[in-house]
Amino acid sequence: MDHKRLDYFLVLAKTLHFSRASELCHISAPTLSRNIKQLEEEVGVALFSRDNRSVKLTREGESFIDYANATLANWHRFRANVQDPEQTIYGKVSIYCSVTASYSFLHQILEQLRLQHQHIEIKLNTGDPALAINRVLDSHEAMAIAAKPDKLPAQIAFASIGYSSLVFIAPRNPSAITEKLASYNGAVNWSELEFIVPEQGFTRQRLEHWWRKNNINAKIYAQVAGHEAMVSMVSLGLGIAMVPKIVLDNSPLKDRVQIINDKREAPAGFEIGLAVLRKELADPALTALWDIAQGLKEVNSIAVN
Repeated sequence: MDHKRLDYFLVLAKTLHFSRASELCHISAPTLSRNIKQLEEEVGVALFSRDNRSVKLTREGESFIDYANATLANWHRFRANVQDPEQTIYGKVSIYCSVTASYSFLHQILEQLRLQHQHIEIKLNTGDPALAINRVLDSHEAMAIAAKPDKLPAQIAFASIGYSSLVFIAPRNPSAITEKLASYNGAVNWSELEFIVPEQGFTRQRLEHWWRKNNINAKIYAQVAGHEAMVSMVSLGLGIAMVPKIVLDNSPLKDRVQIINDKREAPAGFEIGLAVLRKELADPALTALWDIAQGLKEVNSIAVN
């Protein structure tokens, strides 16, 4: 039985969506459909019931998941024993994270992964950190580096690997904003300043809560996807922003902005960690990254205050 078709089957069984599954498998939707049909012909039963609106597993399809997982696990073990007896883990792991996380937290994890498990393949997608948890829930990626929300979905397992505070930043070069800040003498009139804010996500929620708590009638200049772009816009004098300090510390523009000091305390920071679906922790390759991340937290105490 073609192991690649078993991979395709498991992805479709997880997503129940041909377009999404074909994207994850890096093949066209017609190619995926043809492979699933050939697999069904080989096993002699329909594994999915599908129409123009939906895709569902049949009873036989649900039973076939266990067979497919066991077959692929045995295959990977066989390859490990034949090709490299000391290397016992093969597999692929897709990861989603922000650009900042890719060269801070993820760099340390992958450095250890290459030393311990050279045959695990990594697929990395970067983007707005606000989407990280949902990317895992929707099976776009198996793992994400994400901020821990106040309420973690029950399906998600979360391993903390660090922490970041939140800071308010303003341009450093002379501008209308720096002139206003200089005139406040430590008591910032936040309602006079224009904010650059995230389009969505955890940081946006914290900021809006802080506005309400302090009775601030905030003016929004722009809504941006991704914290890195917010630092860039602030450096140009377009507004002020609240960003994770880890983003500021790793930004090539950090010398062009300044942290705003005010008597009001900034919103509390947040834990940063790996997020995965609990049911996926049985996957050996994914578990290898999970264990490395937890080890780095314990040994190195990765933190940004």
